[in-house]
Amino acid sequence: MVLNDYVLKGFQNPMILEESKSFSAPIDIFSRLMKNRIIFLGDEIDDQVANIITAQLLYMEAINNDPITIYINSPGGSIIDGLAIYDTMQIVKPVVKTVCTGMAASMASVLLCAGSKGERRILPNGQVLIHQPSGGTYGTAADMTIDVNHINHAKETLYNILSRHTGQPVEKIIEDSQRDFWLTAEEAKEYGCVDNIVSYNK
Repeated sequence: MVLNDYVLKGFQNPMILEESKSFSAPIDIFSRLMKNRIIFLGDEIDDQVANIITAQLLYMEAINNDPITIYINSPGGSIIDGLAIYDTMQIVKPVVKTVCTGMAASMASVLLCAGSKGERRILPNGQVLIHQPSGGTYGTAADMTIDVNHINHAKETLYNILSRHTGQPVEKIIEDSQRDFWLTAEEAKEYGCVDNIVSYNK
């Protein structure tokens, strides 16, 4: 199958024209990337994004065990939905490579760190943000207590995950996460969020 150079103009989801000997059909760019076992996380993480990425991971695993690459440029988002992606990354058989292309912030930084060891990369101008989870609470005193306990449990879960994948002590993760903790590409590598910085080819 040959990918035609002709690109159809799209807005949020660009379309390209894919040709073979027998047919020619438009296909969205993300589906085309998925054929090459590439997933792109380029939005806030919510249930819809999590369901799509989880389905993509499971589909690719069902096809074969070749490596899967997730490119990340995301401000983060829902912890619950992010953990759904995280858990799926850990249970699928293929190696899961992660690449930060711009920003991996908050929950997205956890997913970046969670790539297979030795296969986590960041582009030279990429940035990583680690901080503690936040959330509002309202309602009765009992409900607010439940919400606070839930947030504290989420913090403990994320701190342990970050510690496991970066090699940093949990105590340091907690200390660094008290405020927004930004890391350059070099700092992210030193911290253990990634293994390599992608070098330019030109």
